[in-house]
Amino acid sequence: MLLSLASCTPSPKPIEYGNDMCDYCKMTIVDKQHAAEAVTKKGKAFKFDAVECLVHYLGEHGNEEYAFLLVNDYDNPGEMIPAESSYYLVSPNIPSPMGAYLSAFETEEHARATQAEKEGEIFDWEALPNHMK
Repeated sequence: MLLSLASCTPSPKPIEYGNDMCDYCKMTIVDKQHAAEAVTKKGKAFKFDAVECLVHYLGEHGNEEYAFLLVNDYDNPGEMIPAESSYYLVSPNIPSPMGAYLSAFETEEHARATQAEKEGEIFDWEALPNHMK
């Protein structure tokens, strides 16, 4: 019984870079600096090749309840961080897989340090969907 309870607990699923496909645009996920994931409260994982695909997917499926919304940390490729507490830099000097030039950072300080070098505009999670429209 304990095993069945543990299997029902939602958790992030590792992205298999080069094999998994984006649940929004259907491209193969290869970029470890820009991928993202959404895990429902029932444990179903949706994987994305870019933060912009996650944002668009949530805009179309916003009524679902999510246990996890995760994005790759630009500074630590392959490391997933919570989307809601991250900061986002849109810089024409940092290409992302779907062309939104959108990168995620764990802290505002890291986003600002990269902005100083690469230019661009910083957003928090709440402001990001409006920018993406």
